[in-house]
Amino acid sequence: MSHGTRIVLVPGILKAVEEGVIKISSTHNFCPLPTGVNNSAPNLFEPSARATEEHDQWLRYTLKSIDFTAQMNANVMVTHLGSVHCFWSNPVSKVKHYVRKNQDIDTAKDEGYRKILEKACTKLRARMPAYWEQILASLEEIKERALEKKVMIGCENREKFQEVPMDADFSRFLDGIAGESHCGYWHDTGHAELKQDMGVINHRQQLEQNADRLLGFHLHDVAEGDDHQPVGYGQIDFDMVSEF
Repeated sequence: MSHGTRIVLVPGILKAVEEGVIKISSTHNFCPLPTGVNNSAPNLFEPSARATEEHDQWLRYTLKSIDFTAQMNANVMVTHLGSVHCFWSNPVSKVKHYVRKNQDIDTAKDEGYRKILEKACTKLRARMPAYWEQILASLEEIKERALEKKVMIGCENREKFQEVPMDADFSRFLDGIAGESHCGYWHDTGHAELKQDMGVINHRQQLEQNADRLLGFHLHDVAEGDDHQPVGYGQIDFDMVSEF
C-alpha cells in the first residue's frame, strides 16, 4: 500500500483485509497520509530533518504508519531516509546541466562528466555526516515500536543524488544501526537503473552488496529516462534482478 493512501479510504481497506478479499505484504510511509493531505507525499517530513517541529511530525506519523502496517498484517514498511540540504546551491545542478548539454555521452566513460560527478558527490559527502547521524537517531526512536509490532523498516534506494545514504553507502549505513535489527534494504529497480544511466552505480553490484539485507522490491521499468514503466517495456535486465 502506497504513500498515496488517503485516510478516508482506510475503513474500506480494513474491511477488505478482514474479509480476506485482499492481502497486504508491505506499506510505504506515510500510510495512510496525514489528515488533510490528498496527494502522495513520502517526503512530507524527513527523518534527516534537524528542526524539532518537522522531526516531531515525522516521528508521529511514522509511528502511526507502523501501527497501520501491523493492523494490515503486513511485515514491512518502506521509507525514505531524507536528504542533504545545501544552503546556497546544489552541486547536483551542474551534473544535470552537463547531461542536458551533452545528451549522447557515455556517462561511464566521459571524462568531463566523471569529473563533475565526482566533485558533486564529494561536496554532498562533506555535508552528509550531520544528516546521517540524525537519520540513525530517528530510526532508533521508532525501533521499539517496530520490534513490538514485528514490522521491518525497508530503507529504499532513491533516484536523487542528494538523498541519504548515497547508494554505495547502504551497507555501511545499515551496519551503523545498533543492536537487534529492525531495518533492512528495499530495492527500487527503476531508481537503481536511473542511477546506473547516470554513471553512479552498477545495478547488479548494488543488489549484490545488499542482498543479505534485502527485504523486498519495487518493480518497475525504465524507458528513455522515465521510470515507473510497466515491467518488460523498458531497458531493465529483469533476468538479472530475478536472481536476487
